[in-house]
Amino acid sequence: MYKHQLAEGIQCTDVLGKIVCVGRNYADHAKELNNSIPKQPILFIKPATSAVNMAEPIVIPKDQGSCHHELELAVLIGKRLKNANAEQVKAAIAGIGLAFDLTLRDMQNQLKEKAQPWERAKAFDGACPLSQFVPLAEVDLQNIDLELKRNGDIQQSGNTSAMLFPVINLLIEISQSFSLLPGDVVLTGTPAGVGSLNAGDLLLATLSFNHTLLIEVETTVF
Repeated sequence: MYKHQLAEGIQCTDVLGKIVCVGRNYADHAKELNNSIPKQPILFIKPATSAVNMAEPIVIPKDQGSCHHELELAVLIGKRLKNANAEQVKAAIAGIGLAFDLTLRDMQNQLKEKAQPWERAKAFDGACPLSQFVPLAEVDLQNIDLELKRNGDIQQSGNTSAMLFPVINLLIEISQSFSLLPGDVVLTGTPAGVGSLNAGDLLLATLSFNHTLLIEVETTVF
């Protein structure tokens, strides 16, 4: 099972819990897939078995259609949250990192046409590569830059200020439906620019704040 590479000083379980994902949290991403803009967060869950180390080679499923990259800000939970308020949520964030919400897009489209759940397209083994997590310090959650380069070209570039539902509000909303526990991770949505991965692709993902690099991960696709 994937274990957190936690920054020194963060007190949290080593074992990953559930991964709560938020769909269509950037309007430009919703538009590029011809989806409507949601009026409340779209939530779904990936199991811990979907998590792998982002720094290791990413293995995409064979013969299951297009597998898309979706780069996202990931939030590591350090304290139990249930029906939480903003102050409790802020105190419960153990760190931030990067994640890929890998998506079997052809399969997802077929499932959506049949009004069926997305798990087969979103929750397969290896569907959630995760970076290490770093403590927040004085970082503004709504002013973080995410960027993905594929084979040297920029594929995704966004700032968390463009989120439809800000991070703190998301965590409050999620905690109203089900508990968030230490070791859980929340993926907060992806900016525009998603696309199909191919074997041999070289990926470089970065997370930065005020032009200061917080996380950089390089990986390859198999």
